[in-house]
Amino acid sequence: VQLQASGGGLVQPGGSLRLSCAASGSIRSINLMTWYRQAPGKQRESVAAITTGGATNYAASVKGRFTISRDNARTQLYLQMNTLKPEDTAVYYCNLRQNGFDYWGQGTQVTVSS
Repeated sequence: VQLQASGGGLVQPGGSLRLSCAASGSIRSINLMTWYRQAPGKQRESVAAITTGGATNYAASVKGRFTISRDNARTQLYLQMNTLKPEDTAVYYCNLRQNGFDYWGQGTQVTVSS
């Protein structure tokens, strides 16, 4: 399984970005995909997750601002980020968990600054 994240960049506070993650390889019909982020000097944290059935879960800090989604083929994962704040600055990683294994993308930098 390979994951390729993209869509990061520099945005002003209050702005929006959309992250994408392309999954390839042996993708099972049942899995969980999650966006994580890691800010400098902090531990990696879960931001949003989505099952193959479409159930979602969000960290309290992003609820109402971020939306996670995936396509019907379950090979594309997205994170729509609105009303971005400086504290959202981090490297964002996509993760796929299936059959007890975790697979990670390479990360994409999101910087929120004026």
